[in-house]
Amino acid sequence: MKKPEMILFDYGHTLAAEPGYTSLHGTEAVMRHAVENPRNLTTEQVDSFSAELFFGVCGQVRDLGAEIHNMQFQRMMYEYLQIEFDVSLTEIQRIYWNNAAPGAAMPCANEMLVYLENRGIRTGVISNIGFSGDALTERLNRLLPDNRFEFVIASSEYMIRKPDPMLFELALRKARLEAQAVWFCGDSPIADIAGASSAGLFPVWYEDLTMENPFREKNYKLPECEHLHIHDWQELIDVLEKLL
Repeated sequence: MKKPEMILFDYGHTLAAEPGYTSLHGTEAVMRHAVENPRNLTTEQVDSFSAELFFGVCGQVRDLGAEIHNMQFQRMMYEYLQIEFDVSLTEIQRIYWNNAAPGAAMPCANEMLVYLENRGIRTGVISNIGFSGDALTERLNRLLPDNRFEFVIASSEYMIRKPDPMLFELALRKARLEAQAVWFCGDSPIADIAGASSAGLFPVWYEDLTMENPFREKNYKLPECEHLHIHDWQELIDVLEKLL
Protein backbone atom coordinates (compact mmCIF):
# COMPACT_ATOMS: atom_id res chain seq x y z
CA MET A 1 0.00 0.00 0.00
CA LYS A 2 1.37 3.41 -0.97
CA LYS A 3 0.15 6.98 -0.66
CA PRO A 4 -2.58 7.74 -3.23
CA GLU A 5 -2.40 10.74 -5.51
CA MET A 6 -6.19 10.99 -5.37
CA ILE A 7 -9.03 9.61 -3.27
CA LEU A 8 -12.54 9.35 -4.71
CA PHE A 9 -15.63 9.07 -2.54
CA ASP A 10 -19.16 7.78 -2.62
CA TYR A 11 -21.81 10.24 -1.39
CA GLY A 12 -24.52 8.46 0.62
CA HIS A 13 -23.46 7.12 4.04
CA THR A 14 -19.87 7.88 3.15
CA LEU A 15 -19.56 11.66 2.97
CA ALA A 16 -23.10 12.42 4.10
CA ALA A 17 -26.32 10.75 5.21
CA GLU A 18 -29.99 11.63 4.99
CA PRO A 19 -31.48 10.79 8.38
CA GLY A 20 -35.24 11.03 8.59
CA TYR A 21 -35.78 10.99 4.82
CA THR A 22 -39.52 11.64 4.41
CA SER A 23 -40.85 11.73 0.86
CA LEU A 24 -44.13 13.30 1.94
CA HIS A 25 -42.34 16.37 3.32
CA GLY A 26 -40.69 16.86 -0.05
CA THR A 27 -43.95 16.45 -1.95
CA GLU A 28 -45.73 18.87 0.39
CA ALA A 29 -43.13 21.54 -0.33
CA VAL A 30 -43.37 20.91 -4.09
CA MET A 31 -47.17 21.05 -4.15
CA ARG A 32 -47.12 24.54 -2.63
CA HIS A 33 -45.87 25.65 -6.06
CA ALA A 34 -48.66 23.94 -8.03
CA VAL A 35 -50.70 26.35 -10.18
CA GLU A 36 -52.62 23.70 -12.13
CA ASN A 37 -54.05 20.55 -10.54
CA PRO A 38 -57.20 19.77 -12.58
CA ARG A 39 -57.70 16.37 -10.94
CA ASN A 40 -57.59 17.95 -7.46
CA LEU A 41 -55.06 15.39 -6.30
CA THR A 42 -54.02 15.60 -2.67
CA THR A 43 -50.40 15.73 -1.58
CA GLU A 44 -50.77 12.21 -0.22
CA GLN A 45 -52.10 10.93 -3.55
CA VAL A 46 -49.25 12.55 -5.47
CA ASP A 47 -46.67 11.15 -3.05
CA SER A 48 -48.20 7.66 -3.26
CA PHE A 49 -48.13 7.78 -7.07
CA SER A 50 -44.51 8.94 -6.94
CA ALA A 51 -43.54 5.97 -4.77
CA GLU A 52 -45.29 3.50 -7.08
CA LEU A 53 -43.57 4.95 -10.13
CA PHE A 54 -40.15 5.11 -8.47
CA PHE A 55 -40.10 1.64 -6.96
CA GLY A 56 -41.70 0.22 -10.07
CA VAL A 57 -40.03 1.68 -13.16
CA CYS A 58 -36.90 3.10 -11.53
CA GLY A 59 -36.40 0.01 -9.42
CA GLN A 60 -36.49 -2.25 -12.47
CA VAL A 61 -34.05 -0.01 -14.33
CA ARG A 62 -31.65 0.04 -11.37
CA ASP A 63 -31.78 -3.74 -11.15
CA LEU A 64 -30.34 -3.71 -14.67
CA GLY A 65 -27.47 -1.47 -13.58
CA ALA A 66 -28.86 1.66 -15.23
CA GLU A 67 -30.12 5.00 -13.90
CA ILE A 68 -33.08 7.26 -14.60
CA HIS A 69 -32.47 10.98 -14.14
CA ASN A 70 -34.77 12.67 -11.63
CA MET A 71 -35.71 15.26 -14.27
CA GLN A 72 -37.08 12.51 -16.53
CA PHE A 73 -38.90 11.01 -13.57
CA GLN A 74 -40.49 14.33 -12.59
CA ARG A 75 -41.47 15.24 -16.14
CA MET A 76 -43.23 11.93 -16.66
CA MET A 77 -44.96 12.01 -13.29
CA TYR A 78 -46.21 15.58 -13.23
CA GLU A 79 -47.23 15.77 -16.89
CA TYR A 80 -49.07 12.46 -16.45
CA LEU A 81 -50.87 13.88 -13.41
CA GLN A 82 -51.44 17.17 -15.30
CA ILE A 83 -49.87 19.21 -12.50
CA GLU A 84 -48.08 22.45 -13.44
CA PHE A 85 -45.89 24.67 -11.27
CA ASP A 86 -44.78 28.28 -11.00
CA VAL A 87 -41.10 27.20 -10.93
CA SER A 88 -38.96 25.04 -13.21
CA LEU A 89 -38.48 21.30 -12.87
CA THR A 90 -34.87 22.02 -11.91
CA GLU A 91 -36.10 24.02 -8.94
CA ILE A 92 -38.78 21.42 -8.14
CA GLN A 93 -35.99 18.83 -7.81
CA ARG A 94 -34.13 21.00 -5.30
CA ILE A 95 -37.29 21.81 -3.34
CA TYR A 96 -38.23 18.15 -3.08
CA TRP A 97 -34.80 16.87 -2.03
CA ASN A 98 -34.04 19.62 0.46
CA ASN A 99 -37.39 19.17 2.19
CA ALA A 100 -37.49 15.37 2.08
CA ALA A 101 -33.97 15.16 3.51
CA PRO A 102 -31.80 18.21 4.22
CA GLY A 103 -28.87 15.85 4.81
CA ALA A 104 -26.04 15.76 7.34
CA ALA A 105 -22.30 15.34 6.94
CA MET A 106 -20.84 12.12 8.27
CA PRO A 107 -18.78 12.60 11.44
CA CYS A 108 -15.39 14.24 10.77
CA ALA A 109 -15.89 14.10 6.98
CA ASN A 110 -15.15 17.81 6.52
CA GLU A 111 -12.05 17.61 8.72
CA MET A 112 -10.83 14.58 6.77
CA LEU A 113 -11.19 16.48 3.48
CA VAL A 114 -9.20 19.39 4.91
CA TYR A 115 -6.48 16.94 5.89
CA LEU A 116 -6.32 15.53 2.36
CA GLU A 117 -6.14 19.02 0.86
CA ASN A 118 -3.30 19.96 3.20
CA ARG A 119 -1.40 16.80 2.22
CA GLY A 120 -1.81 17.43 -1.49
CA ILE A 121 -4.14 14.48 -2.08
CA ARG A 122 -6.72 15.23 -4.76
CA THR A 123 -10.40 14.36 -4.29
CA GLY A 124 -13.58 13.69 -6.28
CA VAL A 125 -16.97 11.98 -5.99
CA ILE A 126 -18.77 9.13 -7.77
CA SER A 127 -22.35 8.59 -6.60
CA ASN A 128 -25.22 6.30 -7.55
CA ILE A 129 -28.02 8.85 -7.43
CA GLY A 130 -31.05 9.94 -9.44
CA PHE A 131 -30.73 13.62 -8.58
CA SER A 132 -28.71 15.82 -10.93
CA GLY A 133 -25.00 16.35 -10.66
CA ASP A 134 -25.59 20.07 -10.05
CA ALA A 135 -27.98 19.34 -7.18
CA LEU A 136 -25.52 16.89 -5.66
CA THR A 137 -22.65 19.36 -6.00
CA GLU A 138 -24.71 22.07 -4.28
CA ARG A 139 -25.49 19.67 -1.44
CA LEU A 140 -21.87 18.64 -1.01
CA ASN A 141 -20.77 22.27 -0.93
CA ARG A 142 -23.38 23.05 1.72
CA LEU A 143 -22.68 20.06 3.95
CA LEU A 144 -18.90 19.95 3.40
CA PRO A 145 -17.91 23.59 2.84
CA ASP A 146 -14.16 22.89 2.88
CA ASN A 147 -14.22 20.31 0.09
CA ARG A 148 -12.05 20.74 -2.98
CA PHE A 149 -13.62 18.08 -5.19
CA GLU A 150 -12.29 18.30 -8.73
CA PHE A 151 -15.43 16.70 -10.13
CA VAL A 152 -18.69 15.10 -9.03
CA ILE A 153 -19.96 12.17 -11.10
CA ALA A 154 -23.67 11.43 -10.55
CA SER A 155 -24.95 8.24 -12.15
CA SER A 156 -28.05 10.18 -13.23
CA GLU A 157 -25.92 12.04 -15.76
CA TYR A 158 -24.14 8.98 -17.13
CA MET A 159 -26.85 6.32 -17.54
CA ILE A 160 -25.07 3.54 -15.62
CA ARG A 161 -24.53 2.80 -11.93
CA LYS A 162 -21.72 1.41 -9.83
CA PRO A 163 -20.40 -1.30 -9.68
CA ASP A 164 -20.04 -0.91 -13.46
CA PRO A 165 -16.31 -0.26 -13.89
CA MET A 166 -16.97 2.36 -16.58
CA LEU A 167 -17.91 4.98 -13.97
CA PHE A 168 -14.60 4.43 -12.17
CA GLU A 169 -12.71 4.46 -15.46
CA LEU A 170 -14.48 7.69 -16.40
CA ALA A 171 -13.23 9.24 -13.16
CA LEU A 172 -9.68 8.10 -13.91
CA ARG A 173 -9.85 9.73 -17.32
CA LYS A 174 -11.17 12.97 -15.82
CA ALA A 175 -8.33 12.91 -13.29
CA ARG A 176 -5.75 11.83 -15.90
CA LEU A 177 -4.42 9.22 -13.49
CA GLU A 178 -3.75 5.50 -13.61
CA ALA A 179 -5.87 3.25 -11.42
CA GLN A 180 -3.01 2.30 -9.10
CA ALA A 181 -2.66 5.94 -8.05
CA VAL A 182 -6.26 6.24 -6.85
CA TRP A 183 -8.24 5.01 -3.84
CA PHE A 184 -12.03 4.82 -3.67
CA CYS A 185 -13.97 5.11 -0.39
CA GLY A 186 -17.54 3.90 -0.06
CA ASP A 187 -20.00 2.10 2.20
CA SER A 188 -21.29 -0.54 -0.22
CA PRO A 189 -19.36 -3.84 -0.41
CA ILE A 190 -20.82 -4.45 -3.86
CA ALA A 191 -21.18 -1.09 -5.61
CA ASP A 192 -18.15 0.59 -4.07
CA ILE A 193 -15.62 -2.02 -2.97
CA ALA A 194 -16.09 -4.70 -5.62
CA GLY A 195 -16.78 -2.01 -8.23
CA ALA A 196 -13.63 -0.02 -7.51
CA SER A 197 -11.51 -3.16 -7.38
CA SER A 198 -12.83 -4.30 -10.77
CA ALA A 199 -11.49 -1.08 -12.27
CA GLY A 200 -8.11 -1.41 -10.55
CA LEU A 201 -8.59 1.24 -7.85
CA PHE A 202 -7.71 0.47 -4.24
CA PRO A 203 -10.98 0.18 -2.28
CA VAL A 204 -11.59 1.59 1.20
CA TRP A 205 -14.68 0.16 2.87
CA TYR A 206 -16.13 2.85 5.13
CA GLU A 207 -18.58 1.20 7.51
CA ASP A 208 -20.03 3.55 10.11
CA LEU A 209 -21.79 1.29 12.59
CA THR A 210 -23.14 4.16 14.69
CA MET A 211 -25.72 5.26 12.10
CA GLU A 212 -28.62 3.35 10.59
CA ASN A 213 -28.12 2.76 6.87
CA PRO A 214 -31.31 1.69 5.03
CA PHE A 215 -29.32 1.23 1.81
CA ARG A 216 -26.89 -1.33 3.22
CA GLU A 217 -27.11 -4.50 1.15
CA LYS A 218 -28.80 -7.43 2.81
CA ASN A 219 -26.89 -10.70 3.18
CA TYR A 220 -23.80 -9.32 1.46
CA LYS A 221 -20.54 -11.21 1.42
CA LEU A 222 -17.42 -9.65 2.83
CA PRO A 223 -15.34 -8.18 0.00
CA GLU A 224 -12.86 -10.77 -1.22
CA CYS A 225 -10.62 -8.27 -2.95
CA GLU A 226 -7.76 -6.52 -1.17
CA HIS A 227 -9.16 -3.48 0.64
CA LEU A 228 -8.89 -1.29 3.71
CA HIS A 229 -11.78 -1.55 6.20
CA ILE A 230 -12.40 1.52 8.39
CA HIS A 231 -15.21 2.67 10.65
CA ASP A 232 -14.48 6.40 10.94
CA TRP A 233 -12.51 9.01 9.04
CA GLN A 234 -9.81 9.35 11.69
CA GLU A 235 -8.79 5.79 10.82
CA LEU A 236 -8.16 6.87 7.23
CA ILE A 237 -6.05 9.79 8.44
CA ASP A 238 -4.04 7.46 10.69
CA VAL A 239 -3.35 5.08 7.79
CA LEU A 240 -2.27 7.90 5.50
CA GLU A 241 0.01 9.40 8.15
CA LYS A 242 2.00 6.17 8.15
CA LEU A 243 2.38 6.32 4.36
CA LEU A 244 3.47 9.96 4.08
